Amino acid sequence: MFEQLVTYLDSVRERDPAPRSRWEILLYPGVLALGLHRIAHWFFEAEMFFAARFVNHFARFLTAIDIHPGAKIGRNLFIDHGFTVIGETAEIGDNVTIYQCVTLGGTNPTNGIAGKRHPTLMDGSIVGSGAQILGPVTIGKRARIGAAAVVTEDVPEGATMVGVKARSTLVSAETYQREFMPYGTPCKDPCEPSPRLDDLEAQIVALKAELERLRQETGEPEPIARGSDGTTGA
Repeated sequence: MFEQLVTYLDSVRERDPAPRSRWEILLYPGVLALGLHRIAHWFFEAEMFFAARFVNHFARFLTAIDIHPGAKIGRNLFIDHGFTVIGETAEIGDNVTIYQCVTLGGTNPTNGIAGKRHPTLMDGSIVGSGAQILGPVTIGKRARIGAAAVVTEDVPEGATMVGVKARSTLVSAETYQREFMPYGTPCKDPCEPSPRLDDLEAQIVALKAELERLRQETGEPEPIARGSDGTTGA
């Protein structure tokens, strides 16, 4: 058990350069919340639901992280900073990283049947701060969910999702092959194509030239410029 704890703390240190020692990592709210969840989940599996909920609420009081006792969590989950909600039927694989203010939320079926209603995060996935993953969707292995993205559909393996509603953005092979990407967002790469200012200015010049050509062909006089008070410039 001690070796497993050391391995876990080292995995956190690989993803966060801030701590100076393993002892410091033990004070992280995400680490405390995960440790208490292991206890709560054991009670939940034993159908000791009140005890499971008690540990759950105690962990939330200490860490501001709410992990339902029924959630299934693999090895080396790192919840950075906290303020995260993980629902009852959520499933999280190994080596997953979740940043602050993330929700793994569920649907509210009108038929009253609970069932699988929370997300599944596969191994190595990263969820950026403020992201909302809703419903029984699957986030593929090594997928990245950008900050503040809202995901309501399955995400393929290795994809990077950004925006509301989240959409996939192409990233370079070098970016995809990185073992870890902070906040699930390729900060040095453009998340989506956007026209440059000079391109927009060139389009305006072209439109003005086309408008002038059409005016000359039709013989229409040039409109008189008016000021904001309605007076002409003459």
